[in-house]
Amino acid sequence: MGPWRCLLLLPLLAPALRSQQQQFMEYVERRLTLLEERISQWHDQSSRYSTELRDFKNQVLGMLEAAEKEREAMRAEAESAAVRVDRLEREVDYLETQNPAPPCVEVDETLMDKQVATAKQRKNEKYTKLTDCSDTIASVRAMKILKRFGSSSGLWTKDAAGTSEKIYVFDGTANDTVYVFPRMREFTLFSATRKAARIKLPYPWVGTGHLVYDGHLYYIRQQGLSFQVIKFNLANKTVVDSSVFPAEEQIPVFGLSPSTYIEVSADEEGLWAIYATKEDEKNMCLAKLDPASLDIEQMWDTPCPRENAEGAFVVCGALHVVYNTRLPSRARVQCVFDVSGTLAPEDASLVYFPKRYGSHASLKYSPRERQIYAWDDGYQIIYRLE
Repeated sequence: MGPWRCLLLLPLLAPALRSQQQQFMEYVERRLTLLEERISQWHDQSSRYSTELRDFKNQVLGMLEAAEKEREAMRAEAESAAVRVDRLEREVDYLETQNPAPPCVEVDETLMDKQVATAKQRKNEKYTKLTDCSDTIASVRAMKILKRFGSSSGLWTKDAAGTSEKIYVFDGTANDTVYVFPRMREFTLFSATRKAARIKLPYPWVGTGHLVYDGHLYYIRQQGLSFQVIKFNLANKTVVDSSVFPAEEQIPVFGLSPSTYIEVSADEEGLWAIYATKEDEKNMCLAKLDPASLDIEQMWDTPCPRENAEGAFVVCGALHVVYNTRLPSRARVQCVFDVSGTLAPEDASLVYFPKRYGSHASLKYSPRERQIYAWDDGYQIIYRLE
């Protein structure tokens, strides 16, 4: 068949070819439509499964979180009950040892060792902050020298938690009488103590580490080689509670304040106790104190050295240690230890105090007023913090 014959057949074959092409396109379109429907169904099912899986995951996480909270609450209650029982047994044994008998002494030592061991176990537990406070001290902006009262060592303060304007003055490092002025005005204007009320404590205090907090006085009493934290109600003048501090072989917490073995401090988180032991005699230790029961909630070994330290206070859960020299110069905050780990020691700024007379005998931080009540060689000073 010649070329010219093929050309004659093309018009005849063209309709057939177009028909086959049309059928093929329709077939492809049907297949694509079916494929799109299946993909759409797959997407719907996948979305539904993902939603159900996410809801199930959230439900399981909520149940786990609730179970964890219940477990922690039960553990905390069990530990608190155990510590209270141990402390009660130890106090009863102590009363019995006033007329000592060898078996009672042995039991008392065993209970004391057990409480110390329990307290040590809490050093590595993670601390959970009670507030969102995260402020750090940038500088000591100003100071106000009010007057000179009493001996070279002592402390003066307001109630760190209440709204009372009363001024409490502790003259000396070993005494049993607290002076109470109704307001700052009376304390500033009168050099004598005739305008002050007097509170005679049932036991003498030791050091300058005491604190007034929420209508109660927390002060340190020494008995032999052990130290007690006494909780004294300032309204009815009675001892509410007392507890032997669970630390062995305590030594003065500040190198420049040899009479202070325990410094009770208050901040936005509550009560703290700063102390030192022979186990790590170079550095200070820190403990979280329950103001209601006097139980030790948690303890830490800090990197802050005792040498040349003259005082310390806690702000937003961070221990700030103030250093000086044997021949008094300018005091400065040179070591900061944050129990929550938010503030690294190297990130804390070096803060200097304004020049003054000698060496601080006490530094009491007021979280309500954001200022420090200091006792400096018999002078009473207010430092305002930024």
